[in-house]
Amino acid sequence: MTRLARLILQALASLPLPVLHALGSLLGRMLYYASPRVRSRIRENIDTSKIAGSYQLYQALVKQSAAESGKGMLELAIAWCREPAYMISLVKQCHGWEHVEAALAAGKGLIFVTPHLGSYDIAGRYLSSRLPFPLTAMYKPSKLAWLEPIMIEGRARGSAKTAPATGAGVRLLMKALKSGEATIILPDQVPGSGEGVWAPFFGQAAFTMSLLPRLAQMQDVAVLWFTGERLANGQGFAVHIQPQNVPFTGDKQQDGAILNAEVESLIRRWPAQYLWSYNRYKRPAGAPAPDSE
Repeated sequence: MTRLARLILQALASLPLPVLHALGSLLGRMLYYASPRVRSRIRENIDTSKIAGSYQLYQALVKQSAAESGKGMLELAIAWCREPAYMISLVKQCHGWEHVEAALAAGKGLIFVTPHLGSYDIAGRYLSSRLPFPLTAMYKPSKLAWLEPIMIEGRARGSAKTAPATGAGVRLLMKALKSGEATIILPDQVPGSGEGVWAPFFGQAAFTMSLLPRLAQMQDVAVLWFTGERLANGQGFAVHIQPQNVPFTGDKQQDGAILNAEVESLIRRWPAQYLWSYNRYKRPAGAPAPDSE
């Protein structure tokens, strides 16, 4: 199964980006209509966010989101199967690199943070290519055992390193930061029980990771948020980098709210490119109820 999946992904990765995005858009819309669960979650999450503003805009955003999600799925073929130089060539714009240069000049370790928004895998590879040291990305192991080898091999291309979302992985991140290197974290992944707090996300309680605020409290560390914006008509990508708007405080509840507010601010800029099908509001096994904290 792994061999067949690799052949399919390699074939997709060889397609020109406009063609891949056209196929992805079609795939996303097909999944939306074929899967009641995906359709319901996209609609419920967008409705909960109140981000659309009107019923007409809501309907349009739902359809755009389905199409963009399909593009994101097929972009994984590029991220996992193409050489870093090709991925880097797809990034046509970079805004905010001066924030990275300032942190490097100050000798700080870098925590790059991006939600499930746009093409975070390709944008992360672009960041890695411009750094003078390896970048360690945290990931959740795939539930599909046959896909795991492809994912690990793809994300470890070039100078990139990976760290699983486990205690051992956290230690790898801390080691990289203490060495003045860089890490990538997706802050809107639902953490396990005991690894987060309930905090508002678009007005509804979401179990939110405590890891990012904890790492941000380390000495000589800078937190930079980034987005890999997907440009229209398969033109490529634009990477946007910015410092965090509000610093973490050390209080878990307050920091959870700060983290989610940062994620919300990025989603509001590119609402169609957020992964609205992600079950952001689920309650992990063993986690307390939202109203018990």
